[in-house]
Amino acid sequence: MRSFISWMGGKNSLKKEIVKRFPATEFNRYIEVFGGAGWVLFHSERHAETEIYNDFNSDLVNLFKCVKYHCPEVERELKFFLNSRELFNDFKDSYNTAGMTDIQRAARFFMLIKTSYGSKLHSYGCVKKDIPTVVKYLEIVQERLSKVVIENRDFEDVIKTYNKPKSFFYLDPPYYGTEKYYQVQFSKEDHIRLRKVLEQVKGKFLLSYNDCEFIRELYKDYNIEEVRRPHNLHTKYKDKEQEYKELIVTNY
Repeated sequence: MRSFISWMGGKNSLKKEIVKRFPATEFNRYIEVFGGAGWVLFHSERHAETEIYNDFNSDLVNLFKCVKYHCPEVERELKFFLNSRELFNDFKDSYNTAGMTDIQRAARFFMLIKTSYGSKLHSYGCVKKDIPTVVKYLEIVQERLSKVVIENRDFEDVIKTYNKPKSFFYLDPPYYGTEKYYQVQFSKEDHIRLRKVLEQVKGKFLLSYNDCEFIRELYKDYNIEEVRRPHNLHTKYKDKEQEYKELIVTNY
């Protein structure tokens, strides 16, 4: 199963590599601490008794919640939207207008993601999208999310709340040195805070990061594996020079 959106730093190109590195031992809680587009959550066929999707971006969480709880209403809202530069600019300019319902806001945020360049929400992408097909897929997404708890909390709160011996945390934080590209601020101190919180994890965690000296030093006491992925915007060209090294860090 695929995600219904793209997102900055999304794990579409690495989801298979990540899932096959899930711990062999049993876990009854699965927590995506930095949920984003949820590529790993949707791709994995190994479901835990309790599954949590968390993200600190309230717009993203509102979209996920509305698809889970109000999918028909979101579909009806999207039915009348066209893929055009004019509509994109209108949604971008009026997104924070007071008085919109959560469903209206979710539908507009969905369209901003789908029609923006690189799903970065800043500029119109000029790419043809089959919006009706995408909207129909939301029903499948709703079924998957019906079994998932959706949270909108700081990563430290989420880790501490679900920290049990049989918990498995997957973490995909904003990559070090690229924080300015994300909607939510994440400082160097936050990277260090994350490392300290993970020291207290009673279960297992898998962490994906960009390959840099700071991260390698920060997690030198854990298992670090180097993997390669194509640049998201250049995947279709199969250009090996566009491959990037990333790190997978585990405590098992």
